[in-house]
Amino acid sequence: MSNSSVLFNPLSKNNPVLVQILGICSVLAVTAKLEPALVMGLSVTAVLAFSNVIISLIRKTIPSNIRIIVQLVVVAGLVVIVSQLLQAYAYDVSKQLSVFIGLIITNCILMGRLEAFAMANRPWQSFLDGIGNGVGYAIILIIVGFFRELLGSGTLFGFQVVPQCFYDAGYVNNGLMILPPMALIVVACIIWVHRSINKDLQDK
Repeated sequence: MSNSSVLFNPLSKNNPVLVQILGICSVLAVTAKLEPALVMGLSVTAVLAFSNVIISLIRKTIPSNIRIIVQLVVVAGLVVIVSQLLQAYAYDVSKQLSVFIGLIITNCILMGRLEAFAMANRPWQSFLDGIGNGVGYAIILIIVGFFRELLGSGTLFGFQVVPQCFYDAGYVNNGLMILPPMALIVVACIIWVHRSINKDLQDK
């Protein structure tokens, strides 16, 4: 597999959320606002890319019977670093994400890529795979967060974007959009559009 396909396939053709149906829990949890969705996507991308590299570098020295434990330890260490950086430089967002940053450790996208790709490939390809899958995941979070915040609160990144004259004319924010079930519905709509465009995925 070429480096370009490793990097770009997860953005659409093999997107971890739309095609592999992984990481749905965090999509529901952190996308009521766009800012935490963006930060969560970037955090997962960073952890996935570097954990892929580390596991790829040491893959031949890991005993098979403890490989999952080793993978978890590597991911947990990187998650702690990300959590501390967020608390230091983006404290408000860190508070919004709360326990969900810590739950990156159990994100099935990470464990899936470590087991399926990093354990069998070289560090550079593993890094590209981590970036590709992380960005593919982040794109979905950002799209869902965009629509949920815009339609549910009338804001983007906390700034009012729906003109006040709309509210004066009777416009009301859709409170349902900030509830977790609406994240599922938005993701389902994105999957429907994605599969309508990519006909080869319709039988999968």
